[in-house]
Order: sequence, then structure tokens, then C-alpha cells
Amino acid sequence: MSVIAPNFKLSEFIKSLLDNIFWIILLLVLIGIPAVMMVLFFIEMPVIDGELLTPFLALTWLADPSRILPVIKAFMATDIFRVMAFPGFGFAALLAAGTIFVERKMLAKLQLRVGPFYCGKFEGILQLMGDGLKLISKEIIIPAKADKPIFWAAPVLFVAAAAAFVAFIPVAPGWVVADVEMGLLGVFAVIGFFPIITILSAWSANSKFPFIGGIRALFQMVSFEIPLILSLLGVVMLTGSLNLSQIAASQSSFPWIVFLPVGAIVFFITMLAELERIPFDLPEAESEIVAGWLTELSGMMYGLVQLGTYLKLYAFAALFVVIFLGGWNGPMVVPPFPPELLEGIELGPVVAGPFPGLPLFDQAMLNGTLWFVLKTVAVIFFILLPRGVFPRIRVDMLLNLGWTKLIGLAFVNIFIALGLLYAGVLGPGGLQ
Repeated sequence: MSVIAPNFKLSEFIKSLLDNIFWIILLLVLIGIPAVMMVLFFIEMPVIDGELLTPFLALTWLADPSRILPVIKAFMATDIFRVMAFPGFGFAALLAAGTIFVERKMLAKLQLRVGPFYCGKFEGILQLMGDGLKLISKEIIIPAKADKPIFWAAPVLFVAAAAAFVAFIPVAPGWVVADVEMGLLGVFAVIGFFPIITILSAWSANSKFPFIGGIRALFQMVSFEIPLILSLLGVVMLTGSLNLSQIAASQSSFPWIVFLPVGAIVFFITMLAELERIPFDLPEAESEIVAGWLTELSGMMYGLVQLGTYLKLYAFAALFVVIFLGGWNGPMVVPPFPPELLEGIELGPVVAGPFPGLPLFDQAMLNGTLWFVLKTVAVIFFILLPRGVFPRIRVDMLLNLGWTKLIGLAFVNIFIALGLLYAGVLGPGGLQ
């Protein structure tokens, strides 16, 4: 059977290639360079050879690459970098994207499904990018009788709440977006917004399936938030702090899961319910109510909710690591750096870094980040695993589990913590 090849003209190909290059250069000149200049004006520029670098001179790295590293280091010392890149939104979004890919491949292998290999030669690696482009290009359809302002705002609020959750997570010593003394209370406050956003989104759609899913989500999240909060009180009593960085630092000798395994188990189960993961996926039960409270969302509105969902998944897994698995603590496996790479950045009278007088990167910071990522990835794997092996439970079983069994186990965990504290095993005079 002969196949007729499509008409190919080299001149047309070269023309389309030149058109793309022209538009890339035009956008770079009109948008890219002015955007970089605006960012440079908000960065406290470094001192090079005794002279304070200006934003205009900073662009001379195109001709003098020796200026690249100081400018990049100066940018990495800013709050903008922490919020947008590391350890904030960009870092969390990267792990969330990896989680989506790994979940698909893991479930396919658990259920003996082949899946598509068309997007990318290795394991369909470009499928995630293809799905993102599909969501961006799809039409957003708003139900005719929907409450449009709330319907539009709900996905944005969902992502914003997930990003606020991520901001409290310490990744390494000194590397956290919002290092507040009452960090754990801030986490509880942010988690409390998710049921409100969910029910508002479901109600604003003015459709029966989203409303049923929203009511289910509200019942589920409220019933599991109480044991979730109680399961963490044991660690708070033993550490005497609500600051997440201090809680992570307190586990330099051993993780709290060794002494409080009951609290870790309760927190993990409630975490699955808060994330609406199987076996607690009743709000999105596709075999019963289409897609639950997500039924009427389309296009990038649905994409934003999915992004917020996986950011929330990362944040919960990271919180489990910080509270029970020692956070960034672990054996030193990162080799020492050359001295010239550990020098601080001179920004006038101060030195930029995680702490005043310390370099921007050091061996402890990179080693801590490595252990934090490895532990978080391991927890994410166990969060994803039930989807391939467990069925969905009934709503009456779910509510009974949250309001009776888990609350009882959470109080048992509190009594264990009190016993360890008053027996002198932990705390002043004890192991810590």
C-alpha cells in the first residue's frame, strides 16, 4: 500500500522558521528585556571590585559573563526569589508536576495499562506538557445561571490558598517563605479556607452535581479537620513550639514518628481525606456524580483547581515530613564546596544569605534540601498508592471514621505525649 507524502516546500519551511525567530526577537526586545530591567531595579545590587553595580551595568553580562554569578546571587537573596522560585511557588509547582506524571505511570503499571507513548519517546514524558497546552487552549464555558463572579474567583482562590499553605513549609535551615512563630496555627487557618472555597464554587455553579459534591466535601473536610489538628498537638507539647522550623530542628537526633506513631498514622489518614484522595474521594466520585464539585469547571479554570490540588498535596506531604520525619535532618552526604563558592555577596554594608554573615549556599543547606525532597517524595508515593489498591468507602463509614475512631486515636496520641513528657523521657532532663 503506497502512502502519498504531503507536499513539502523548503522555502515555506524556512519562511515559517524565520517568522518564528522574528516574533521571538520582537517579544524579547519589547517585553523580555524591560521585564528584566524592572526586576533589577527591585534587587539590591552587589558590589563588584569596590563599585556598586547598577541595573544598567548589570545588562553588560551579555558582553562580560563574569558578572552573571553576582547578579544571580543577588536575585536569589531577595524575597521575590523565595516566593516565586525556591522554596515557594516554583519549587512546589515543579514537584507537583512531577507528582502528576509519576501518579499516571505508577497507576498504569499497577493496573497493567500501557497508556500513550506518543508525547515523548521516554514514558510519554511530554504528555504533561500536552495536557497543559490543551487546558490553556480549551474554551472556558460558564453555566448560564451561575453566579459568575464567585464562579470565576473560586479556582484562583483555591490556588492562592494552596500557595499560602506552601509558604509556611521550611525546606532547609533558614529557607522558608514565611517563618512565623505561630506557623502551625497559620497552617490550620489556611486549611480552614479550603471547605469554604469548595462549597462556594459548588454553590455558584447552580448545578445539582457540583452542589452534591460540594456538600460532601464540606462534611468530609470538617469532620476530618478536628482529628488532623489534634494529631499534631503531641508534637507541639513535646517541642514547646508552634514554629515549623523549630519543630524540624528539634528532630536532629530522632524523628518524632519514633515516639508518636499513633499521631503520624492519624495525621496520614486525615491528610488523605483532606486531599480527597481514594478511599476518601466522595466529593469527586466520578462513577456517582460525574466529577463532583468540579463538574462545571472547564478549560484553565479546571487546570487551576488541579494545580492547587497538587500544590496542596505537596504541602501536606511536606508538613508530614517536617512534623514527624525530621524535616531537613539527615546524614551529611553532600561534599564540601570550594571556598570561593561559599563566599557571601557584598550588598553594601550587609552580606546576603539565609542568615546575616553566612553565605547564600552552604553544605548544610544543600544537604538539608536533598533529605527534605527525598522524604517528601517518599510520603507522596504513599499518598498516591491507595488510589491503585483501595476502593471508595461509603459516606456513612467516612463520617463515622472521622468523628469517632480518629478523634479517639488522636486523644490517645496526646496522652502518650503527656506520659513521655511527665516521665522525663523527653523534654528537660530527657533525651531532648
